[in-house]
Amino acid sequence: MNASPATQNHSAVVACPFCDTLNRVALGRLDDRPRCAECHKPLLLDRPVHAKDVHLSKVIDGATVPVLVDFYADWCGPCKMMAPVLDDLARERAGELLVVKVNSDQNPVSPQHFGVRGIPTLIVFRDGQEVGRQIGFAPKAQLLALISGPAA
Repeated sequence: MNASPATQNHSAVVACPFCDTLNRVALGRLDDRPRCAECHKPLLLDRPVHAKDVHLSKVIDGATVPVLVDFYADWCGPCKMMAPVLDDLARERAGELLVVKVNSDQNPVSPQHFGVRGIPTLIVFRDGQEVGRQIGFAPKAQLLALISGPAA
């Protein structure tokens, strides 16, 4: 997972999955295995990270790379079909893209704020602004096109 020169200075803000502390992570140094500043447990960004209502805006605004947010629910069939696609994207684009999952049942404020009417809804943010949206299942190629979109 060596960082390219283009990703050396990129960073993201993520909540620790263990203690919920927000951490700024240097994406160009993922090989150094970043750890939470509070509990010192690993912050794994080669897979989707989960965000709660309370942190989502800070995660979106704190990233210097595109952020792909998946609004999903555990009971949703198409959401389950999206999971391995998002896992692949997070692993393949670690350091270049932040993949974030928001459980819409447990975090109802964020979907309402972003006008999510169906799940899965995937929204791409760049510099804190929405630049693309996909409702329903999409293959990886379609998501890559959405991510790279006209604003890339």
